[in-house]
Amino acid sequence: MQVFELEFTLQGRDLISVRDLQVEEMISIFELAKEIQESPQEYSEVLRGKIVAVAFYEPSTRTRLSFETAVKRMGGNTVGFSDPRTSSVAKGECLADSIRMLDSYSDLIILLHPLEGTARFASEVAEVPVINGGSGAGEHPSQALLDMYTILREKGTLDGLRIAFVGDLRYGRTVHSLAYALANFDVTFDFLAPPELRMRREILEDLKQKKVPFRETTELEALLPEIDACYVTRIQKERFPAPSDYEKVRGSYQITREMLRGAKEGMLVMHPLPRVDEIAFDVDDLPNAVYFRQAKNGMFVRMSLLAHILGK
Repeated sequence: MQVFELEFTLQGRDLISVRDLQVEEMISIFELAKEIQESPQEYSEVLRGKIVAVAFYEPSTRTRLSFETAVKRMGGNTVGFSDPRTSSVAKGECLADSIRMLDSYSDLIILLHPLEGTARFASEVAEVPVINGGSGAGEHPSQALLDMYTILREKGTLDGLRIAFVGDLRYGRTVHSLAYALANFDVTFDFLAPPELRMRREILEDLKQKKVPFRETTELEALLPEIDACYVTRIQKERFPAPSDYEKVRGSYQITREMLRGAKEGMLVMHPLPRVDEIAFDVDDLPNAVYFRQAKNGMFVRMSLLAHILGK
């Protein structure tokens, strides 16, 4: 089986940012994800005897459940919590102490936390590998990997594509990781956001250094005939310092079926989910609306990632 022929350069390593990965390592993750997707029964024992701790300090559906399902489909087990109110955090336990306890019980920790920098901090405290399941408005590396895998599956390549990022580009950790990761390929970016939510300056500077073409705009419909993928994000109410700030930009963009009549043929409509009102429900049955396929792909990519880090 190919899984045993791959060079596991990620074995025992943390994944805090997509910038921790080399291009060859990303490709290896995608190749193994494809193998698993096509023959899942062949990988049902890869994590036999392994315990993965899942510590989620804010609500999550897809990230938590896909990681937990990935572990169990490969013969491993999970421990942890999805609500800090049910843990000793509610009693005042600090993050470092919580991580030390999880470290003593498990072979790997997956941490999602509302504050930036917590995953990096946890990796410095823990002896077992740590995967960043989302760190505030910073990064979400496994989401970027599954997004790239989806593009690769749908388009057959990650090169020569023009990709638009739409919505909350300031607080959206998924777009930060995806932009960093795709910058390693031959791509062009369009960033569409209200002025208050434009892409972070440090990411734009990184793209400039890597000579990745990009432009910032507010006009979506004019772009649709030119782009290969439209990556839409939710305006994240929970990230705003004040409710009034959220109300100013709420509903800034919405993708509708009628709007997509003018889109480039085969243009992918993507979304990390959950959505609110930024993609109309009548878009769901279009063949190029891939956001639910993205979510399913996430399980296979996370199976591959876990196999690379913990696999036999």
